[in-house]
Amino acid sequence: MPEPENPEKPPEPRVKKIAKIDAVRQFVQMMKDNELTALDFIDGPTQIRLRRRGPEIGSTFPAPIGHAPPANSSGPAPVPSPPAVPATLTTPSGVVIESPMVGTYYSSSSPDSPSFVAVGATIRSDTTVCIIEAMKVFTDIPAGAAIPAGLSATITEILVKNGQSVEYGQPLFRIELA
Repeated sequence: MPEPENPEKPPEPRVKKIAKIDAVRQFVQMMKDNELTALDFIDGPTQIRLRRRGPEIGSTFPAPIGHAPPANSSGPAPVPSPPAVPATLTTPSGVVIESPMVGTYYSSSSPDSPSFVAVGATIRSDTTVCIIEAMKVFTDIPAGAAIPAGLSATITEILVKNGQSVEYGQPLFRIELA
């Protein structure tokens, strides 16, 4: 009598695999219909991350540069974690703090609370400058890598409005290093 390959975990039924494929197709269609460029879905152990360049004729979504999936992959690809700090972009008039994720920008922790920062405020790399909400999860966004350790900066411009949707890499603040 042959023994199962893994007696602790039965093989995943074909029906469940097809359901997962259908779910991914629905997410891709939702991204197209709503002109989204990024989507993260987490439900228990299931994690799905989809990214695309934007509306393109004739393609669903491009593979991320430098991350080619294995040709014979049988399971979902591992989901890389988002960057811990926002990226920065140097401009002639200062440094820009960019959004590290897609979501909704909030300038304070609640509607009745004062804003985390205002034009003219002095900040350090560990200063929370805003909150971004995605899928009912609120993430504090620090100034991070925009300000070298031990230095401070001044907010010269706030580039988004409270409650505005933001994309990954979208400039949020312009700062001047002190």
